[in-house]
Amino acid sequence: MLGHIPVLQHEVLALLDPRPGQHTVDVTLGAGGHAAAILERTAPDGQLLGIDLDPLALTVAQKNLAKFDQRVTFVHGASDDLAAIIRDRRFSPVHYILADLGLSSLTLGDPTRGFSFQATQSPLDMRFDPTSGRTAADILNSEREDEIADLIYQYGEERDSRRIARSIVTARRTKPFATVGDLLAVFPPGRRRSSRINPATKTFQALRIAVNDELGRLERLLPQAVESLVPGGRLAIISFHSLEDRIVKQFFREQARAGRVTLLTKHPAAPSFAEVTTNPRSRSAKLRAVVRNPTPDPSP
Repeated sequence: MLGHIPVLQHEVLALLDPRPGQHTVDVTLGAGGHAAAILERTAPDGQLLGIDLDPLALTVAQKNLAKFDQRVTFVHGASDDLAAIIRDRRFSPVHYILADLGLSSLTLGDPTRGFSFQATQSPLDMRFDPTSGRTAADILNSEREDEIADLIYQYGEERDSRRIARSIVTARRTKPFATVGDLLAVFPPGRRRSSRINPATKTFQALRIAVNDELGRLERLLPQAVESLVPGGRLAIISFHSLEDRIVKQFFREQARAGRVTLLTKHPAAPSFAEVTTNPRSRSAKLRAVVRNPTPDPSP
């Protein structure tokens, strides 16, 4: 399969437990790795609705899932438009919903997008959907120093956010930010805390989250996902950093207390040592899942 190694695939299949003839929505389709495994389990006539913001990912997924032909519907769209997409595509009933919130190797490796430190001449873009929205460069060139500091602290959990924001504002007075290299230049090599971790890592994460409104999208997706499932339907979310996992954990617990769902994972599933060895990018992945409870009969 081109462009992606599915994370926690064994665990996803165990928790969703897809059955023949049932319908799945993959709200972050990527290259289609998880989708292919689910389609195999739901054969011969189970349907899958695959949604992704990244047009390149959809193109690759269409190639990877070509053998499933009419069983897959591809949609260029946002995860937090889930309910509208399901309605517009008349895709029902929905038995399984999966969201893998990780950045795929396909997107990360695209030299035109600005996600990788190695592509120093790449435009400082960072949009999952390169057809709309503000770029990372737009944010760095226009926001106030205190706004940039708050963004880096909140989304990157970076202790040096104020110093970094000050350096960014000072640098843009001489030359507006345009490339990955422009941002990396704000982080002198002498300030590295570790030989393995680039000092710009948390700032890049914060900008990516802000550009794509990742946490806001997740917060808007979760209630739509629960409401879209049939009773007994299952929802699984793979997150990759503490901010995402905290949102998922709190939402699932609130829904469980309200009686709308039952937790399938009291503690998140994590990749095995063997998986991390094979795919180091999986090391921070956490998988949580719930099953939707039947709606109580109204009182007579």
